Amino acid sequence: MTAQPTPTARVIPILPVPTKSAADAAAEPQLVSLYERQKTIYVRSVKGWYSRWRWLMVWLTQALFYGLPWLPWNGRQSVLFDLAARRFFIFDLVLYPQDFIYLTGLLVLSAFGLFFFTAVGGRLWCGYACPQTVYTEIFLWVEHKFEGERGARMKLDASRWTLDKAWRKAGKHGAWLTIGLWTGFTFVGYFTPIRSLWAEAFTLAFGPWEWFWVNFYGLATYGNAGFLREQVCKYMCPYARFQSAMFDRDTMIVTYDARRGDPRGKRGRSTDLAEAKLGHCIDCNLCVQVCPAGIDIRDGLQYECIACTACIDACDGVMDKMKYPRGLIRYATQNGLDNQMTQRQMAKRVFRPRVIVYGMVLLAISAAFVVSLSRRHPFKVDVVRDRATLARLVGEGETENLYRLQLMNATETPQRYRIDVKGVAGARLVGEPEVQLGAAQARWVTLAVRVPAEASAALGSGVHPIMFSIAPAAAGEAAVQEKSTFVVPR
Repeated sequence: MTAQPTPTARVIPILPVPTKSAADAAAEPQLVSLYERQKTIYVRSVKGWYSRWRWLMVWLTQALFYGLPWLPWNGRQSVLFDLAARRFFIFDLVLYPQDFIYLTGLLVLSAFGLFFFTAVGGRLWCGYACPQTVYTEIFLWVEHKFEGERGARMKLDASRWTLDKAWRKAGKHGAWLTIGLWTGFTFVGYFTPIRSLWAEAFTLAFGPWEWFWVNFYGLATYGNAGFLREQVCKYMCPYARFQSAMFDRDTMIVTYDARRGDPRGKRGRSTDLAEAKLGHCIDCNLCVQVCPAGIDIRDGLQYECIACTACIDACDGVMDKMKYPRGLIRYATQNGLDNQMTQRQMAKRVFRPRVIVYGMVLLAISAAFVVSLSRRHPFKVDVVRDRATLARLVGEGETENLYRLQLMNATETPQRYRIDVKGVAGARLVGEPEVQLGAAQARWVTLAVRVPAEASAALGSGVHPIMFSIAPAAAGEAAVQEKSTFVVPR
């Protein structure tokens, strides 16, 4: 046997790791994140004239939203959108899917209303009546009650978990969920009679549709007003993006008077401003602390500003304490600030061409909408020619066509309707000439129209216009005329 060679050890030298100089490190490209970590905004509560108006709108909008489904009207709830029966009850109005044009008119009216008020006063809707603003205000009030003022909430979030912190957090979220679910329940109550919905809630007899929407809308309210808050206005709401198209230099906006406020700086009440070379802004930062969007209004108009005017109330309070004139932050126009206009001078510029055009269009649409509703017939008719049965000869050579009429009673009292046919000589109806309908009832009626042989021969083969006249049996009521066609076979 031959001897195996003895393996020799290999020595691997350890090289020193080269160190980078500060200049080399600075020259290297840095990783930049496209997503900024969302900072928690701790909103400070504020009291003042605008705050009272904001809370008044909270009470009005929520009393309307929560109260309307419970308000009885003609033996039912005042506002009910019954999708299953395809009936929409709005106080005395009974609307059918054929009345969809009124929804279109209402949306156009709302759009021009938004344009008009935005051109005049900026984001008034956002600051006072938008559901996101209203529910955020309610949720912030609950948060203040459970966790205290801004400093206390910041301290509580930074502290370790204790029994006190646990019950405060649990109480806050429990109240938020309760408000959210009650909001979802009320929302569904506009589509399902809310009293029966309330009875089903105790027996857990909700249908899957009701369960889904109560929870979906409730959790959406809980998430949007409790967690997302200003992010909804910044990133989800399109209004913030196109508001600049509706603003001009004479639009009233929440703004900071830099000429009066700068230079900023801390000082005492007795400080001589001329000697200290300071403006009226004491740089207390309260305008930022009360802002639900977390912006600094002193940096100028920003798309995140929802015109809630909390900064005005906070600044006016500071001005009162410092014994300075109010209005360092106020409603003003860009032209007004640049030209040092008074409030009266700015108000005179409200009636400018853009506002006048918006106002005239808004007035015209409103008038047309009201007139159309007032002149609306208390019943509706749809005539559909029976396509399953072609024109045929019956009896003594008479030509017969079949029709299906949908009669809709748009009142909440039983009605009797009389049907007649015109447009073709000798035409007569075969079927029910009078139809009885219950309150807010719709019914399909099948009728035949027969024309004598002589009249058919005079008409000739082909399609001929015909008119159905439907009127309430009670005298004095206007008839509804519906066009159709009568076919004479070859």
